[in-house]
Amino acid sequence: MLKVAICGGSGYTGAELLRILAGHPLVSVTAVTSEQSAGKRVTDLFPHLINYSGSVFEPLDREKLLLKADLFFLALPHAASQEAVNFFVENGKKTVDLSADFRLRDAAVYEEWYKTKHNFTETLKKGVYGLPELYREQIKKASLIANPGCYPTSAILGLTPALREGLIDPETIIVDSKSGASGAGRKADVAFAYCEVNEGFKAYGIAVHRHTPEIEQELSAVAGKKLTINFTPHLVPMDRGIVSTMYAKLKKDEDTASILSKYRAAYENEPFVNVLDEGKYPNAKNVRGSNYCEIGLKVNKRTNTLIVVSAIDNLVKGASGQAVHNMNLMMGFEETTALKGPALYP
Repeated sequence: MLKVAICGGSGYTGAELLRILAGHPLVSVTAVTSEQSAGKRVTDLFPHLINYSGSVFEPLDREKLLLKADLFFLALPHAASQEAVNFFVENGKKTVDLSADFRLRDAAVYEEWYKTKHNFTETLKKGVYGLPELYREQIKKASLIANPGCYPTSAILGLTPALREGLIDPETIIVDSKSGASGAGRKADVAFAYCEVNEGFKAYGIAVHRHTPEIEQELSAVAGKKLTINFTPHLVPMDRGIVSTMYAKLKKDEDTASILSKYRAAYENEPFVNVLDEGKYPNAKNVRGSNYCEIGLKVNKRTNTLIVVSAIDNLVKGASGQAVHNMNLMMGFEETTALKGPALYP
């Protein structure tokens, strides 16, 4: 039985990790930390997690935690995660970091976008970007996984086949994404209060959202050259889910059916990517609570544009589910273990 600890377990991603791991037959959660909720039972914060009625949040005492677990999930805010990740990795523990601290391979890019210094550049070099559809073999050998952001997951999966096949002009990429309010985390903030979000729909972080360099980094790796994209996120009045619509000019005349066949070939062996039939498009409701990504697409012949739509649950495929997928690969477990549950309906 693999012993795991969740550091920062009182947020939405921590709660989702606990929920998913409750159904994992090869894992035992031996520690859950929270600075603000230390001493409280897990069920005091999350009554639905009845499997953890005997578990209590504890402070993040790194030396003490070393003796309690073999693998660590860190669901801490960016910057706060750096030191803890470095400590666990240096002490030989497998680590999956859900913050942004180890996603960007260039520390200078991280410092530019996150406005804080990266203090562990040697550990940064050990990190593997944890998108299994792109880096499965590297993940299997890794000691540190940088779990992708939610918006990047939806955008990278949506555009990778088109870039690999050379179907689109990468200079024309536009990513337009909509996310539920849980994407902002579990915190007291007027901007995400019910009356502020309900019946609203707004763009935010225009041209400055911190997931932009992450999307650019991975799409550049696929394209084989440095890309700069337009990315605009939106907040929509739902709890969870992301729908991303991506646009790019085609290099030559193509039809929807032929591109769909290329997408199906690209993802035919991927257990969590579902390419929809022609004329069908993703709906956030169809992936809610699941680790699946739906992809649909259409060629606009009038403008010679490929339009790709992807949908994920930002807390599962966009965070905790993907983290468990990475853990399964790192530990040599069957990669879909505890993750094959269908979406919630209605």
